[in-house]
Amino acid sequence: MEHKPLIVIVGPTAVGKTGLSIELALHLNGEIVSADSMQIYKYMDIGTAKPTMEERKGIPHYLIDEVTPDEEFSVARYKRLADQYIEHILGKKKIPIMVGGTGLYISSVLDNIQFSETICDWNYRNELSELAHQKGNEYVHQMLEEVDPVTAKKLHVNDLRRIIRALEVYKYTGIPISKHQENSRKQPSPYSILVIGLIMERERLYHRINQRVDTMLQEGLVEEVKRLLDMGYDKNLTSMQGLGYKEMILYLEGKCSLDEAVEILKRDTRRYAKRQLTWFRRDKRIHWIEVEENSTKQEILEKSMIYIEKSGLL
Repeated sequence: MEHKPLIVIVGPTAVGKTGLSIELALHLNGEIVSADSMQIYKYMDIGTAKPTMEERKGIPHYLIDEVTPDEEFSVARYKRLADQYIEHILGKKKIPIMVGGTGLYISSVLDNIQFSETICDWNYRNELSELAHQKGNEYVHQMLEEVDPVTAKKLHVNDLRRIIRALEVYKYTGIPISKHQENSRKQPSPYSILVIGLIMERERLYHRINQRVDTMLQEGLVEEVKRLLDMGYDKNLTSMQGLGYKEMILYLEGKCSLDEAVEILKRDTRRYAKRQLTWFRRDKRIHWIEVEENSTKQEILEKSMIYIEKSGLL
């Protein structure tokens, strides 16, 4: 099989993945493929902590600003595009570096999951959405638990889009989506992969998350959300339900004070980081690097390079 190296950087939000990926890309003549389910959206920059052009230091980034906030975007589409971009980078004789915290996106590429995009029943999707609206997300989550407990356990009760997708796949194939994924994982990945994970002492990570939220506010998060609403993007869109957006919408609608919205956002982001860590800790392929209080960018880069050199990937 043709040798196709792929470096992957994972970890919880605010741990420093973006900074490391850019330093590595500069060091290795690499280009970056984002694995962030919110950075794919145009016009959503502050709330998604998208790296600025200045921060990107001239390194091409793919799967950032890919679609408008009202476009449907599935993990299947992510995988298809990620594979295309990785091939494109390799074709330029450069090293692809995938970076992000969306576990499902990363897993789709690492585990070479084959998704069936052919199943699409809008009537059934709308029926389930209506059911969730009337009886609560828990009711639809419970429906999934009965037919596919494995997927139900992985999905948060508020991840309605994926819950509905899993129920749709089961309705039309009679096979749980977790089974489809398990079977497709038997196809080996076309890449030679090295996965590096950044980890940090929990209290310090939470402090960084709180700081990041404060910075987002200073940079104009409220104005960004207001602008998106003024552009006509509905508050119920999947994109507008993302962290940072739904909380500011509550404030703009007068349902809570700005201070309350900020506290909810900080709390929910900390919870999200905890879920990310739970997801990534299950993956035994990850080489972890502890980001200490006094760790410099250079030290983290050097530790990463030790793993890369040992792996014989390049």
